[in-house]
Amino acid sequence: MTTPKAITAPTPSAHNVTSSAYAHLIYRESGPVARITLNRPQARNALSMQLSDELIHVLERLRDSASVKVVVIDGAGGTFCAGDDITEMPRWGNANEIMRRVTGYQHMADTLEELDKITIAKVDGYAVGGGLEITMACDFVIAAASAKWGMPEVDVGITPGWGGTTRMVRLIGRRLTKEINLLGALHPASRAAQLTLWNRVVDDKLLDSAVEELIDVALSKNQQAVRQLKFIINNGAEADLKTAQAFEKLSAGLTGAVNGAWEVPDADQAAGVVGFQEKNELWNDRRSRARTFWTDGPCPDCGPV
Repeated sequence: MTTPKAITAPTPSAHNVTSSAYAHLIYRESGPVARITLNRPQARNALSMQLSDELIHVLERLRDSASVKVVVIDGAGGTFCAGDDITEMPRWGNANEIMRRVTGYQHMADTLEELDKITIAKVDGYAVGGGLEITMACDFVIAAASAKWGMPEVDVGITPGWGGTTRMVRLIGRRLTKEINLLGALHPASRAAQLTLWNRVVDDKLLDSAVEELIDVALSKNQQAVRQLKFIINNGAEADLKTAQAFEKLSAGLTGAVNGAWEVPDADQAAGVVGFQEKNELWNDRRSRARTFWTDGPCPDCGPV
């Protein structure tokens, strides 16, 4: 799914930005904090095709931002998100076109999950279907006590496409994922916290302050350490133990480098890059040694293969 060319967001500044480029979401930046508000309150912020395209666009914008450190996603009108807009599904097209659109939604969730910023879902009202899938791609979820959640797709005769089974089974296991998806019930916020789908449930009146307190703590951290931690946790969770430990080992080396211990005696401190740019003696020596080395194959006297 491609981003509509009509969406042209303004260039962000390091200070305050409010974007009017979107029809169905509100985007604001204030220093290192970006806030995305899903803004279709008349439809409980259901993910229409246009809203989904706009959300992909803004997430890709955030992916490329070096100034934003924390992203908060919420919904307008007292509801987080009621999932995909089912009334539009006949417009998705044939089976192949549906798969292409779901590829776009998966890209949206993957982009959100892989942002090198701390992401927070601020949930009130309903977070069902695609709305719940958004929360599962975020780093933190804080919900109002009155919030409800679930995966009711089964009663529409459809299946989730971008996290309702895949991310969920990795978060809470196979048995509970079957319960949530096959029965389609709506659950209280407290159960999401008990199952570790969400981090914290607070009194409805305290939702705003709870999110602001988390932002304050998050911004106090060494942001390079935060980026590395998020990277190795997300990727290590999908890897075997040895590969995950390799991520940790490389991260430890990078931590040492960014904290000042970057000079390794038998590394060349970028002399190779400078050599390429200047075509100097080091570059010419290395390339002259390597250019035709062993290019005659493993058995020089055996003739052509």
